[in-house]
Amino acid sequence: MAITKETEIFKVDTNPQTGAISVREDTVIREEDVEISRIPHRHALVPLVSVYDKDSDSWTHTPTDLTNQDSTVQAVAEALWTDEVRDAFRAEMEKQPPI
Repeated sequence: MAITKETEIFKVDTNPQTGAISVREDTVIREEDVEISRIPHRHALVPLVSVYDKDSDSWTHTPTDLTNQDSTVQAVAEALWTDEVRDAFRAEMEKQPPI
């Protein structure tokens, strides 16, 4: 009686205007190749990690690290996150009042 645990990308949604990517990744448990459990996990990604430094009154924008993302998610991000999308995201973040 073999029990296996796998992770599957179930769904990837995108917002071309903001560059946001929503990922649903399922953990699937199977016994004898019969699925007995499926647990969804969701996370979101944006093109840049933006941090405001109030001491210098400036923003730092770092490209989002995709190293630990599934290759499908990496491919979607690489296609979606053009220079234009990153520039628009950066501009939108800098419009926000600093926290």
